Formats: sequence, structure tokens, C-alpha cells
Amino acid sequence: MTNASLLVARVLLALLFIVAGLGKLGNVEGFAGYMASGGVPAFLAWPVILLEILGGIAVLIGLFTRPAALALGGFSILAGLLYHFDPADQMQMTSLMKNLGLGGGFLLLALQGAGAWSVDAKLGRAAAQPA
Repeated sequence: MTNASLLVARVLLALLFIVAGLGKLGNVEGFAGYMASGGVPAFLAWPVILLEILGGIAVLIGLFTRPAALALGGFSILAGLLYHFDPADQMQMTSLMKNLGLGGGFLLLALQGAGAWSVDAKLGRAAAQPA
């Protein structure tokens, strides 16, 4: 059951980022402007898009799962704090809580490892095994 649960968790976490990253490809300039509105340099738009897509794929297939999960978890928390922390707006605070929850889920994945049903496990990486 643990390996199935880890696979389901990886799929659910990864899909959000893969879809979001691919969606940003349709309007990179607009996304860069949105980033700049939050005080983040616009030139970081491409690295963010690549993190979402490649990090999401890594988590999905279970390759370099622990570092990918840490990167996406940190990104989730940082993005939540930068763009959603607005105590006067309940919807933004709900989005902040969602991002914090994603950060927690990725932290658990980073601590637990990808499980046996992963590329990490097939390659014999110790990172695939539960901590």
C-alpha cells in the first residue's frame, strides 16, 4: 500500500506543476509581468517555468525525487508568501494556505522518498527508499 500511496501522491502533486508550467508557455511575457508585480525579477520567468515542468516531471516519474520535491516545496511556500499573503482578502489567504499545504506535502515526499515504483528505485538510488 505504501508504494501505491507514494505513486498517487507523486502524480497528484506533479500534475499541478506540469499543467501550470505548460500553461505559462502560452504567455511568458504576461507571466513575467505578473512576477515583476510581486517584486520578483521578470528574467526569472523561464527558470520558474522550467522548474514547474521539469520538477513536476521528475516527481511524477520518481527521478531525483527528494531534491525535486524540496525545490517545488520551497517554491510553493515562497510563491504563496510573495503573491497570496493578503490578510484582508480571504481568497488570497486560502491560496496561501493551499501553497503552504503543497509545501508540506512536498516535504513529506522529500523525507519519505519516491518508493519502489519510481525511476529512482529502478536505478538503485538510495533516495527511492523510505527514510
